[in-house]
Amino acid sequence: MSDKKQESNLDRRTFIGTAAAAGVILAACGGGDEQTARLGENIEPGPQTAPDGPLLKAGLIGCGGRGTGAGGNFLDAGPNLELVAMADVFQDRVDSCRSKLKEAKGVELADDHCFSGFDAYEKLLAIDEIEYVIIATPPHFRPAQFKAAVEARKNVFMEKPVAVDPVGARSIMETGERADAFGLKVATGTQRRHQRHYIDAYNEVMNGVIGPIVSARCYWNMGQLWFKERQEGWSDMEWMIRDWVNWCWLSGDHIVEQHVHNIDVVNWFTNSHPVSAVGMGGRARRVTGDQFDFFSIDYELDNGVHVASMCRQVDGCANNVSEALVGTKGTVLLDSKAGKIVDAKGQTLWEGAQVQVEGEEYDSGPNNPYVQEHIDLVTAIRTDSPLNEAKNTATSTLTAIMGRLSAYTGQQKSWDEMMASDLRLGPTEYVLGDVPMEAVPPVPGTEADA
Repeated sequence: MSDKKQESNLDRRTFIGTAAAAGVILAACGGGDEQTARLGENIEPGPQTAPDGPLLKAGLIGCGGRGTGAGGNFLDAGPNLELVAMADVFQDRVDSCRSKLKEAKGVELADDHCFSGFDAYEKLLAIDEIEYVIIATPPHFRPAQFKAAVEARKNVFMEKPVAVDPVGARSIMETGERADAFGLKVATGTQRRHQRHYIDAYNEVMNGVIGPIVSARCYWNMGQLWFKERQEGWSDMEWMIRDWVNWCWLSGDHIVEQHVHNIDVVNWFTNSHPVSAVGMGGRARRVTGDQFDFFSIDYELDNGVHVASMCRQVDGCANNVSEALVGTKGTVLLDSKAGKIVDAKGQTLWEGAQVQVEGEEYDSGPNNPYVQEHIDLVTAIRTDSPLNEAKNTATSTLTAIMGRLSAYTGQQKSWDEMMASDLRLGPTEYVLGDVPMEAVPPVPGTEADA
């Protein structure tokens, strides 16, 4: 088995999602065409560690690189936390994750709490002592697994994106409402919503520092991600799942799987989502799968504001992973390490600087957002505070899907279409055998939505 590149958790993810903006205030910007700024409530950053409480036992569904990382992040979130079970389609993934977490965190798991196969997650969810479930499987599987976890009355940390198609995204929204009804807490891997300098910048924008937002742009341009060449003896299904980031039905394509982070920041800061998308993209150097290498999308909000969205996974090109929101009085510039607000002359109005946390000076830049999202979820559970990110992340996921479908078809796509679409990707039965689909990238202009 050969990997061109090792999967990097830091390169692949970068975002947030706390209980976030509640009330919405509408303010008008005078002069010329009227623009609308939606100002939400300020957000308090979460604590640096979760409070103590009764032993909280977790189960991990999805034992690849991100799942293994998320298991460790959970254990680092605070005191009295224990990982007691894990599940994955492949036994070797379970064995690898189990070994790594034992070495790194001293995790000891009973053999009868380690499961493999397509029904492994159901066996894990049947364990009564588990109250906290980490879902880090390929995105295609997340809507069904999230629904099963909520029906089993488990609090959920689920990786982004939360779906690969409109049917899945709407399922997440519905299940999120069920989680609220059951009093469950949900966090969703958009970790920039938990990152201190993003929260600080959001509060500055909500306080009117840049004025009403009149345009935005967001990027995730980087080199090629990892891929796995097909090995002798692998069925179609096994190869696709092991190579999942390169297959649209499993990952949603990289505009959904990765660029959702940047799209989510724009949705968050505008307290809105696009109502239409016109995009383009293509495939130049990808080795496996059926996805594009690059996308460029023009999103439009309901108030006429346009968002320029760009993502690329091609080696040897200019890289950029960032967001910018332009207001009438200034611009907020953000990336995973820093934040800054500048006026029209380029003068700095604010930077992601030092803040006071529990009486100690704390640099808002380098807090580990992968741990912080678990800190915030554990804190919400132990303090019975509201936290449910399912709808926000499903909305950002569906925004990315809308852009993908526009680029795939060459047609304008609308939010209303996404909310009515019956598009569902992938097989309906899961066995390690043949998958009746060809690795053919979409051709714009043919109206094919798959």
